[in-house]
Amino acid sequence: MATMVMTERQRILLETTAARDKAEALLRGLLDAKARSEKHLAESGQTDPLKKVTGRSAMDNAIASTQRMIDSLNRALAQLKRNLTDEDFEILGR
Repeated sequence: MATMVMTERQRILLETTAARDKAEALLRGLLDAKARSEKHLAESGQTDPLKKVTGRSAMDNAIASTQRMIDSLNRALAQLKRNLTDEDFEILGR
């Protein structure tokens, strides 16, 4: 029974780590897209209508949301790691 619980903790740790890694890749893509979009707007003399009204572009909102998600996942990972045993870490290769 303990092995099943341990395996479940390990699975959750691995899945949470994978989700965080995907979110970090998404954040890098959003930051790159924002830079390209701002460059294009500047070169074409246009402004972002949402940013003009709200002070934040849709990209700014997506970036902030993704950063919050990464922070939440990092907190969850820290909590999960506090509950792992030495055996869990050995099996996970950490």
